[in-house]
Amino acid sequence: MSEPAGILKRRPLGRGLGALIPEGPPVAPSAERRVPIAEIHPNPRQPRRFFAEDRLAELAESIRHQGILQPLVVRRVEYGYELIIGERRFRAAQRAGLDRVPVIVKEVTSAESLEMALVENIQREELTPIEEALAYRQLMEEFHLTQEDVANRVGKSRPVVTNLLRVLQLPEEIKDEVDRGNLSVGHARTLLTLGTPEQQIELARKIMRQGLSVRETETLVARAPERLPAEDSLPSAEGERSARPDLFISALEEELIQALGTKVRLHQRKKGGRIEIEYYSNEELEGLVRRLKG
Repeated sequence: MSEPAGILKRRPLGRGLGALIPEGPPVAPSAERRVPIAEIHPNPRQPRRFFAEDRLAELAESIRHQGILQPLVVRRVEYGYELIIGERRFRAAQRAGLDRVPVIVKEVTSAESLEMALVENIQREELTPIEEALAYRQLMEEFHLTQEDVANRVGKSRPVVTNLLRVLQLPEEIKDEVDRGNLSVGHARTLLTLGTPEQQIELARKIMRQGLSVRETETLVARAPERLPAEDSLPSAEGERSARPDLFISALEEELIQALGTKVRLHQRKKGGRIEIEYYSNEELEGLVRRLKG
């Protein structure tokens, strides 16, 4: 079916995600070589999770006739080689029945491998919005970055990054449709304001059946009997807080992250809870203590 109105075209992100990771030693270039395809294994932390079948089939047919024109980038591991860049070419080469493929071997760490994969995919605009959000979350968790850190370095506002991360709270069925391009990020953000996952899925299916625009979706959501507050606003009534405490807690966590400049987690219980604040050096701890003291 044709894409619903409101689908967003992707564009390059600011200065690229290479700026997000602390610099390591320079990686020396390696000469191209050919290795058995059976010795290459996909990267388990590959940011891409959706590969269009028709495009894979077209690439496989091209590889049968012309071979792989651009080598894969891999790193050595105990069980052979781990793929860093070129998973679509790798999958297509498997379909084409190639025994050996051209590769460039890089001597990099697991963290540097993740960085290279993210930079390559994002700069080529090959990540879907869900993959991009997962990549941001992965960077935050593995490199101890705040949402503000990510936003500053990719040239976007913090609310843009925050709202993209919030889309990860939607049911898997909806995220899969965003991956396929059948729902836009605008649709997904609007669906977040519905009260239950069942409502979200029901309206998502209606959007795709009827080709509804984001504006039309917003109108339907406004008429829903049970929905959440508009994005970037905190619930003000106790009843609203109990409807979806995860969003309320996430908003408070983000406020604390902005105030303290480090990762903060709120663990809520039926009565009370606890706050977990991370620090990564004695200097950071001293700075946190000063800020908490005012």
